[in-house]
Amino acid sequence: MPRIENLVSRRSRDIPPFLVMDVLERAVEMERAGEDVIHLEVGEPDFDTPPNIVQASFEALRAGKTHYTPSVGIHELREAIATHYENVYGVDIEPGRVIVVSGCSPAILLSLASLIDDGCEVILPDPHYACYPNFIRFLGGVPEFVPTTSSCGFQIDPDRVRRLINTKTRAILINSPSNPTGILLEPDRMEALASFGVPVISDEIYHGLVYEGKEHSVLEYSDGCFAINGFSKLYAMTGWRLGYVICPAAFVRPIQKMIQNFFISPADFVQWAGLEALTNTSQSTEIMKNTFNERRLYMLKRLREVGFEIDVDPTAAFYILADARKFSNDSYKFAFDILEKAHVGVAPGIDFGESAEGFLRFSYTNSMANIRIALDRIELYVRQRYG
Repeated sequence: MPRIENLVSRRSRDIPPFLVMDVLERAVEMERAGEDVIHLEVGEPDFDTPPNIVQASFEALRAGKTHYTPSVGIHELREAIATHYENVYGVDIEPGRVIVVSGCSPAILLSLASLIDDGCEVILPDPHYACYPNFIRFLGGVPEFVPTTSSCGFQIDPDRVRRLINTKTRAILINSPSNPTGILLEPDRMEALASFGVPVISDEIYHGLVYEGKEHSVLEYSDGCFAINGFSKLYAMTGWRLGYVICPAAFVRPIQKMIQNFFISPADFVQWAGLEALTNTSQSTEIMKNTFNERRLYMLKRLREVGFEIDVDPTAAFYILADARKFSNDSYKFAFDILEKAHVGVAPGIDFGESAEGFLRFSYTNSMANIRIALDRIELYVRQRYG
């Protein structure tokens, strides 16, 4: 009989770690040992879920909403999502094209799985959300990267994308506002990408968290695309695990069958909480948005004072990808040194692609008081180490 460790599947053995979580887990170890660590590495709102959403979940539980729902989600929520996209983006969406799932990550995985066969290619920008290539490779696909630079605001070049398209190309994967850059994709670039005849998968989870400019949905430019969104970021519902994908009609049944086999359905009472979030939280989300913007402006100023370079101000989400190459070209080592010496968790740029090596991602999902202390610590660390 083979040794048990030799039976681990290639897919599970070879998938890379999410380096932000490596930083977080080391930071937690330090906290358990009594160290005071400030977290700027994790992209999770520090706000509690608004009370009316929590109350809606209680009411749903009391009403017995604890059973399976249709695999694609309850009709009421699907209809509300379609109405939301009509009100915000002016697009007419049939509720039947809306599929509710247990978070945006499953929505991305299912969308890619509905498109990718072995050896198929997916084009995406670099930098990108760390897990995108891992999804693609796990499904037997091949990620094709389009490098972007800080000097051009990390804007993907549609001409470079077009030149990569071939018979193996199944999708273009974008994220606007972007993690890790906090940048909005310019609308003419999004429109160009949607015109190439290849499905665009648009991760729109940070919509609503825009401080300058305006976000656009890919559905404004083509019905043949996938729009992915959810409740984790804007509504501070990360732990509720609720998201959705709006897909072309031809993909509804294939995605539905995968959900039936792999997930059954999203949680019943959580969907009713999502309905409340979507229809009755404008005041709470505006408070969060204003608070994030205040932190954004302060952090931009202080990072530059410390010596980090930021060519173009991020205007959305809650991230700043700052150029740290004057200090180190090894972002993984640099991030862990800051954690160990300054007791501040930050994300290494290499987690988000080769084009982000030498950068650090700072998340402003912490209190202003903690952000001030954290940046003072980093400034002291930089002065002591680099002069």
